[in-house]
Amino acid sequence: MTTEAPTQPAEHAAEHLRSGRGEHADDAAWAVERLRLAESQLGRRRQAACGPSDTDRAAMRFVLEETDLGRLVTPSDLGDHLGIVSSSVTGLLERLRDGGLIETRPHPSDRRSKIVLPVDRNDDPESIDPLSSVIRSLAAELGEDQAAAVARFLDRVAAAVDQECR
Repeated sequence: MTTEAPTQPAEHAAEHLRSGRGEHADDAAWAVERLRLAESQLGRRRQAACGPSDTDRAAMRFVLEETDLGRLVTPSDLGDHLGIVSSSVTGLLERLRDGGLIETRPHPSDRRSKIVLPVDRNDDPESIDPLSSVIRSLAAELGEDQAAAVARFLDRVAAAVDQECR
């Protein structure tokens, strides 16, 4: 017999973790924790389904978006953007090439380098991660001031997450 997990934390757990900064702040912090848990679970489900990894999807999104802007993408650019070392970039490029998603060509002005190009430029960056279009639809429901406040808050959360364990 399975039961659904509650969408709100148990009251005793919520009381234990109250920050003393006001219930609205605690509600926002709990919402971020639920988001982090949902993303972690999604990552595990995607891994189990043998789909592209989070890094593969982020790499393809970067290649597609940069190409759309007319910018050349090198393996170094990809590594810098993703925060991974060159040996990991090599493996990433091999997976994407083997999957028929990218090709590499000599760099037009630097013979020591190469550029990364999407194989099918008709691919929509949203198709790399369909959840992005759902999130954009949800965001479209926000008013301008609400969207600005949420964006500022999430940017600060992302910065805090990015600084963790550095």
